[in-house]
Amino acid sequence: MFLRLAHLTRYEYSAAVSFAPHAMYLRPRETPRQRLHSFELTIAPAARRVATTDPLDNALDWAYFEGGAAAQLEIRSELMVETLDTNPFDFFLRPTALAYPFRYDDAERVALAPCLVRRADAPPAALEAWLAAHLTPRPAETVPFLTALNHAVQRALAYTRRDEEGIQPPLTTLARGSGSCRDYAALLIELCRALGIAARFVSGYLYEPPVAGSLPPAMHAWVEVYLPGAGWRGLDPTRGIFCDDAFVPVAHAAIPESVNPIQGTFFGPAGVTARLHTQLAIDKL
Repeated sequence: MFLRLAHLTRYEYSAAVSFAPHAMYLRPRETPRQRLHSFELTIAPAARRVATTDPLDNALDWAYFEGGAAAQLEIRSELMVETLDTNPFDFFLRPTALAYPFRYDDAERVALAPCLVRRADAPPAALEAWLAAHLTPRPAETVPFLTALNHAVQRALAYTRRDEEGIQPPLTTLARGSGSCRDYAALLIELCRALGIAARFVSGYLYEPPVAGSLPPAMHAWVEVYLPGAGWRGLDPTRGIFCDDAFVPVAHAAIPESVNPIQGTFFGPAGVTARLHTQLAIDKL
């Protein structure tokens, strides 16, 4: 699938401010399942852009602002991407991973260690109690097991778009029974890790055909789990599905907050306020 995206982020300030360097996770990753054909990044006020990668090999752009103070910061990305994962189940598992539970070999466990670490604010007993209540019966085969787990999270929560920053702790999401896509993802990650399955957070985009009355598009978040033989495979708990070519991954991380799309600070008079405006268009070509 060929997709064209135009993503605008605008910060408006109540007084002129100056900007520290900003980190931007906006360039989609390039893999055998995704090709990036074009990418343009425009920043105002003027900034020197330095393209780098982070420790996980995500594309990371830095903006170093060269001018004086301004009352507005605008970051616009335009890109065309080709997604190739039309069949999300087009993979093979090693024989040792066909049934759950399975074990990673020693080399995998070393590489996957950050994606197996449990959060301090997600007590194992609480997650295991939730699994006992919501994941029954448990399929014996790995793919049906993950499908059932994904469905369980999707059925247990009500989706809400949250504009405030941050990600809810998993227990808060369970207590409220609702959350945004990033909250769903953080919960599924902790459940997977409680089950000994390596999981990481993914930030990106999702194409959905326009429907009258639907919410405007926004950046999306989901989960990838590591399956021996198949590699990293996407699960979207917001929809309860394995990820296909409608998903455009941008960045991944063991710690969800580390790949927020735009990260940076500003300096201004005491009491200055900021207002965020975003606009995203995703078109199928």
